[in-house]
Amino acid sequence: MDLELLPREKLETIKKFLDARKILTSRESFLYFVTQVWPDFVYRKGATRKDWGHHQLVADKFNRIANGTLKRLIVNMPPRHTKSEFASYLLPAWVIGRNPKAKIMQVSHNAELSQRFGRKVRNLVDSEEYKEIFQNVSLSPDSKAAGRWETNQGGEYYAAGVGGSITGRGADVLIIDDPHTEQNTGSKDSF
Repeated sequence: MDLELLPREKLETIKKFLDARKILTSRESFLYFVTQVWPDFVYRKGATRKDWGHHQLVADKFNRIANGTLKRLIVNMPPRHTKSEFASYLLPAWVIGRNPKAKIMQVSHNAELSQRFGRKVRNLVDSEEYKEIFQNVSLSPDSKAAGRWETNQGGEYYAAGVGGSITGRGADVLIIDDPHTEQNTGSKDSF
C-alpha cells in the first residue's frame, strides 16, 4: 500500500497510532526500550529478534525483574558484551520509568565508576527521547547529583563504591556491577 496516496488526516492518524504503539512497547519491553533510547545499540538497525542472541536472553530476564516474577539474577558475560550498559545504565532508567517511586542502588568496585553510571542514567532520564516514553517522570529539581538523585515522584538512585556507606538504605533494585577490579578478580581476598 502506498501511504502517500492517503489523505493527510489519515496519515496523521496512522502516525499517532504508531507513536502510541512505540511508547507502550517501550514501557513493556526492555529490549524495545533500548532500541529507542540508545542509538549505539549494535543490533538497532536491520536485525530481527532472533538475531539478538544474548541481548534477548538478558532482556527477557530484566522484563521478569520489572514484572516482579524474578527476584535475583546474576549476569556473567565476557567484557564488551553490553552487560554494564544494560544492567547499570539502561535497566535503572527503564525501571524508574515504569515505577517512578522505585529505589535503585548501584554498586561498583569504586565510587567513580558507580557515579559515572549514575550520571548516564540521570542524563537519560532527563532526555527528550526518554520523556517521550515516560511523560510522567522527571528529575526532582533539588536533587540532581550524579551519584544520588530523585524523581519527581519520590524514586531514588544511589551509587556507591564497594566499601562505601550503604547502611540504612533500602532498594527495590540492587545492581552490583564489577565489584572487583580486573587486577583483583582472581585474588583470594576478592572472595
